Amino acid sequence: MAQYKAPLRDINFVRTELFKMEAFYQSIDCWSEVGPDLTNAIADECAKFSENVISPLYSSGDREGCHLVDGEVKTPSGFKEAYQQYVEGGWTSLEGPVEFGGQGLPSGVSIAVTEMIGTANWAWSMYPGLSHGASCTIEAHGTPDQKNLFLAKLVEGVWTGTMCLTESHCGTDLGLLRTKAEPDGDGTYQITGTKIFISSGDHDLAENILHIVLARLPDAPKGTKGISLFIVPKFLLDESGNIGQRNHLSCGSLEEKMGIHGNATCVMNFDGAKGYLIGPENRGLNCMFTFMNTARIGTAVQGLAHAELAYQNSLAYASERLQMRSMSGVVAKDKEADPIIVHPDVRRMLLTQKVFAEGGRMLVHWVTLLSDKLSLADGDDAKEQEDMLSLLTPIAKAFMTETGFEAANLGLQIFGGHGYIREWGMEQNVRDSRISMLYEGTTGIQALDLLGRKVLLKGGKPLMQLLAIIGDFCEEHKNEQAMANFIGPLQSLAGDWGELTTQLGALAMQDPDEINAACVDYLMFSGYVCYAYLWAKASALSLAELDAGNDDKSFYQRKLYASQFYYQRILPRTESLKLTMMSGVKNLLDEDIDPFSM
Repeated sequence: MAQYKAPLRDINFVRTELFKMEAFYQSIDCWSEVGPDLTNAIADECAKFSENVISPLYSSGDREGCHLVDGEVKTPSGFKEAYQQYVEGGWTSLEGPVEFGGQGLPSGVSIAVTEMIGTANWAWSMYPGLSHGASCTIEAHGTPDQKNLFLAKLVEGVWTGTMCLTESHCGTDLGLLRTKAEPDGDGTYQITGTKIFISSGDHDLAENILHIVLARLPDAPKGTKGISLFIVPKFLLDESGNIGQRNHLSCGSLEEKMGIHGNATCVMNFDGAKGYLIGPENRGLNCMFTFMNTARIGTAVQGLAHAELAYQNSLAYASERLQMRSMSGVVAKDKEADPIIVHPDVRRMLLTQKVFAEGGRMLVHWVTLLSDKLSLADGDDAKEQEDMLSLLTPIAKAFMTETGFEAANLGLQIFGGHGYIREWGMEQNVRDSRISMLYEGTTGIQALDLLGRKVLLKGGKPLMQLLAIIGDFCEEHKNEQAMANFIGPLQSLAGDWGELTTQLGALAMQDPDEINAACVDYLMFSGYVCYAYLWAKASALSLAELDAGNDDKSFYQRKLYASQFYYQRILPRTESLKLTMMSGVKNLLDEDIDPFSM
């Protein structure tokens, strides 16, 4: 069975030392109490809950799965009790607005909680995770009455939320959706249609579930411009706001899926269910992006979670598993063979997992800090923060899930045949991680969004802003001999990033298909460069701490070693990506040749 230990030292390094997040929060009136004592206390308590309560449910939840019994979904044994502890501990309210019972803490505090519970048990963590997105959507777009009616219960955690977008015939192309919303004459609407792949669509953890549903009003324009957004509760409320009769909706079936068996992925049928319009008519997709962007960051954390879980368990196994002798001589003289961690190829796989997990932790904290700064900004400052956040979000979502899946596969590989069987939990980690590259927009969709919308459509301005940040960092450290192995490659790749973008923009003006042909390679290149900047930033800090004689010498030495590995063994992947993204669309789409004819 997979084991989990919260990496509190590294979380504290990223939050407190690398980004100095508490120092920023304490400079803001509304967050002035968010100092190291508070953040460390929250992290310590969440670590205990993650390690002792939900991690033990990781394997059993996968084996048992969810079951549809008499039209109601039953979650695996222990899930409901764990959720009640989660609610009683106040974890659902961390970021919630104070006026609705929340603690009003910044995203940069709760992101560590999201990581810990997600790594301990991703399937379980999805139940409260989606509620956060529903809360943010209602807070941003709901009417005062809707906020008063729904937010307090969501924040408290006694109600949960879902997002209902996908239909069997449309998938990512939401402009094709058919779910209808008919006015009911009293300000509410009757929602009719079927949604598929609805995570946490039904369960027995909470007393009510609020579905955030996309649907079409009568005579709405075709395509995405004719979509509206609705709150559709599982149970209707009486005049006092208490649970009333069952709404006209149901879980038609549970999806039989590859992984995350402990989470109920439902086919949801809405049969004239009462719903409440959120935001303006026919502007539902715009409002839903509040939910989707929240979910994309959450999914980025999933990539980190699978990398971290794979690394922790692979490291423990490799340290104990005896197999062959080191080629340079016997290491464990008192044993019949050496532990496999002495073999360079095993160390290659372990270090790859490590740099992806720790690199992802840095990126997701950076993104949440930007989100917190954006929530306070206005004018030009708000535009700059928004542009940077919009640029990094698709990179975080897609790159972190791609590398998280790679790390999970390496975990199985390190375990060898034992990794392929259920007992050790590594095959479950692979299965659970595979969905992360699909939901909330596939890697291809995120890549199109990055290159097409966030870079080229904006004239490259957000990218230039990021490259300026990297350039300033390189300028600051260019004369430090100990940083030379990082600054040189980073400067070169930053220049390449700008030049490749210019070249792809010129190609796209001749043939728009060039964007689709290059976008995934472009996104992966972008991710590797972002990690290179973050690893260089971590290296500069580690060198400074070592020079200052910090007592935690071994931690900073390990950080430097991992950074060197990243630059020497992982970053060279960018060279092949430069070639493939610039190879053009013709090797994929040639009007004179059909490469698929039989």
